[in-house]
Amino acid sequence: MPTRNATAVWQGTFKEGTGKLSYGSFEQNYSAPSRFEDGAGTNPEELLGAAHAGCYAMALNLTLERNGTPAKRVSTTAKVHLTKGEAGFAISKIDLDVEAEVPGIDNSKFQEMAEATKTGCIVSRALSAVPMTVNAKLV
Repeated sequence: MPTRNATAVWQGTFKEGTGKLSYGSFEQNYSAPSRFEDGAGTNPEELLGAAHAGCYAMALNLTLERNGTPAKRVSTTAKVHLTKGEAGFAISKIDLDVEAEVPGIDNSKFQEMAEATKTGCIVSRALSAVPMTVNAKLV
C-alpha cells in the first residue's frame, strides 16, 4: 500500500506567523486566525474534515454496493467541532451529515448501513477517540 505524504511549514510567531499546508497539487495558507477565528485560509481541522468526509462517502458507497443497492450519489459533510477547555483546544465532536440517492433501499436499512459505516471508514477508525454522529438522509 502507498504511503501518503503532506507537508506543513510554519514561519513566525504563533499569533502573527503563517503556514503553508501542501500535498500533491494542493497548497493552502493557514494561520492562527484561520484556525481559531474566521481568518482567510484553511486549517488542520478543516482538512481533517475533508479527509473524513471523503473517506466516509467512499466507505458508505462500498457498503451499499455490497448490499446490492449501489448509490447513484453520496454527499458527506464533516462538521469538526473545535472547543476550548481547561487543557486547551480539542476536537470535541465530529458530525457527519450524509445525503445519498440509493434506488431500491428502504430508509431503515439505509440508516443501519450509514451508522455501521462509521466503523468501516478508515479515517473514522483513526479518529475513534472523538465522539461522532451520523445524520443520514435518503434523497
